[in-house]
Amino acid sequence: MAETVAKNVTERQKKPKVSVILPAYNEARNIERAVKAVVETMERTGYDYEVIIAEDGSTDGTDKIAARLADGKKILHLHSDERLGRGGALNRAFSFAKGDVIAFLDVDLSTDLSHLPELLDKAMKHGIAIGSRLKKGSVTERPLKRDIPSKMYNFLVRLLLGSKLSDHQCGFKAFRRDVILSIIPNVKDNHWFWDTEVLVLAQRMGYDVVEIPVRWKQGEETRVKIAKDSLYMFKCIIKMWLGRL
Repeated sequence: MAETVAKNVTERQKKPKVSVILPAYNEARNIERAVKAVVETMERTGYDYEVIIAEDGSTDGTDKIAARLADGKKILHLHSDERLGRGGALNRAFSFAKGDVIAFLDVDLSTDLSHLPELLDKAMKHGIAIGSRLKKGSVTERPLKRDIPSKMYNFLVRLLLGSKLSDHQCGFKAFRRDVILSIIPNVKDNHWFWDTEVLVLAQRMGYDVVEIPVRWKQGEETRVKIAKDSLYMFKCIIKMWLGRL
């Protein structure tokens, strides 16, 4: 028994430390379930890990739930009194994280967590790994009113910004710490375009980005407002294309 425990400890020590970030703004209904699911998944991987709740000025009690869940060891609560924006909250959390590999995922758990070990392994090997809802082999459940704009958006990013990736906005990404910390000082967007800007910059900086097909199901709630956010994202593409972002 003692030998088995010692062996498991040794194996855990050999693996890199992982930070999993959960960006959370007014996620009182989802945050506790997400934290528990991530912890259960990470316990099975054998990685030394920390889960960071990047709570971004919530007004619905998410901050109180996050503070209760945080144990100061495996589960950490990173609170902001003011809204930083999704990208701003992620930048702050990446700088705070201690992992050799840092991942983030949407709190609604739209992406099946069974893909998390592969995401982490590929990020460690290649530098950046992202989930894709559009790559061959993915299984996606979402309405056409969301699917069509997403495909059009990703087409425009490839056409105008020179990206080689199929899906820029899936909230399921992992980076080696040194890689993401070299990218974020150059990122200007603090909200929804953050993902795309990071990935376009990563490719321009010569980093390898690996996409993995995922099982993805749209959550019951979404903060994306199709018309408003589509216009905002299109403007961001044009600004980056013109070199103004």
